[in-house]
Amino acid sequence: MITMTEIAKLTKVSQPTVSRVLNGNMNVAPDIRERVLACAKEHNYQPNVLAKGLQGSKTHLLGVILTDISNGFFADVAKAIETEARKHGYSIILFNSNYNTDNELEYLDVVRRYRVDGVLAVPMRETSEVWQGYAEKLEIPVVSVTRQTKGLDSVYVDHAEAGQMVAEHLSHQGYKQFLFIGKDYDLKYIGFRQTLSEYGQAEHVANIVYQDDPQMKAALKAYLPCREKRLGIFAGNDIYALRILSFLQELQFLVPAEAGVVGFDDTMMARYLKPGLSSVSQPIERMAQEAVSRLLYRIEHLGQHPLWDCPLHGLLVPRQSS
Repeated sequence: MITMTEIAKLTKVSQPTVSRVLNGNMNVAPDIRERVLACAKEHNYQPNVLAKGLQGSKTHLLGVILTDISNGFFADVAKAIETEARKHGYSIILFNSNYNTDNELEYLDVVRRYRVDGVLAVPMRETSEVWQGYAEKLEIPVVSVTRQTKGLDSVYVDHAEAGQMVAEHLSHQGYKQFLFIGKDYDLKYIGFRQTLSEYGQAEHVANIVYQDDPQMKAALKAYLPCREKRLGIFAGNDIYALRILSFLQELQFLVPAEAGVVGFDDTMMARYLKPGLSSVSQPIERMAQEAVSRLLYRIEHLGQHPLWDCPLHGLLVPRQSS
């Protein structure tokens, strides 16, 4: 790849003059300008965006940090963010933390070194104050996507509301025992349990933190002692739900007659499973549009601004699993 110094030698002008031409400065003689531009085009000159970042110019790069790119939902989120960013002349650099704190810290350091203009992130622990400290150290705008994160601008689906929808659905379908698969601090669980409590079902609600498959299967088996009391299961994401359906089949429980399952994210697999998986759909494109728009606003308007909170509504899509 040709450099400004090499262009200067080929066109017999100074390197600062080449720099002015390639950075759009019009205070250069027309014949010199044409000569430099023609040489740059002939040799496919590409600007060094990192060098521009070091000079204080925008790189038009956005860092995107996700927790698990193998999850189809997050793959769709990344695609939607990239599509929206490109509309505004930005490219993305994608990082997968794989739910690993060390990876998350490392990638935050990498985006700083790459001089990205801003970061869109799915924090591992959105209820922690840690991310606010990360953002302050980065000294660039950060917007949290899919999760309401303390101290950051956030665009997300209202998880508590989603939990309420699932609780109402399973209750109306006649389930008498209820199980949530995921963390107990997850707002989906909090909304799920609160709604069932209002229905007088609080003593019939349990929570299992997903570990590995053998432990999950054993824990699930313990909650399936009585086939007469139908068990309604709300899984924290579609991947959990898929595994739960597999375990129920191994344990010879009929779905949805004896146990019903609802997932979260409404990924592609939810639509093509047999039985089809009931799941809560998230407006991914709208989420990406709002998040990118807010991040670009922060980039253009540096300084202190009130935190921005943008809750969106999920949609429960009932299928044969419940």
